[in-house]
Amino acid sequence: MLNYRFERAGLEDVEELIPLFDEYRCYYGQVSDPEAARVFLTARLQGEESVIFVAAAGEGEEKQTYGLAQLYPSFSSITVQPVWILNDLFVTREQRGQGLGSLLLEGVRGFAQGTGAKGLTLSTMTDNTGAQRLYEAHGYVRDESFYTYNLYFSSNS
Repeated sequence: MLNYRFERAGLEDVEELIPLFDEYRCYYGQVSDPEAARVFLTARLQGEESVIFVAAAGEGEEKQTYGLAQLYPSFSSITVQPVWILNDLFVTREQRGQGLGSLLLEGVRGFAQGTGAKGLTLSTMTDNTGAQRLYEAHGYVRDESFYTYNLYFSSNS
């Protein structure tokens, strides 16, 4: 069994993130586009618009990244506190069931608490029951009070 660790990714890690992020996008029905993944991740990290964490094993040339979590900052006007949006959580198909989702969720929780945030928020597809069970096992509560509405401006939703 591999020894996984939770670590924050930086701009220097974009190349190792690309295949994982591209696989994540394909999981949600997008066409594989590693260059778009590169541009997107680079822009988010350069602009400090997101924080990315990975579940990895190995060191140096042997390092493999098996999961990622990407957070975006937001704010609660009601409580006047920061909130983190857990926008992306993904573990490679081959490594699912090894505890990497839990490793990532616990890691981002600690990070968010360390920033003084009110909490974390996320959305998942209604048929993604495996992820729903994982989130609920980590204390996330499904919102029964609010509806989510979206207004998309392109066909790339």
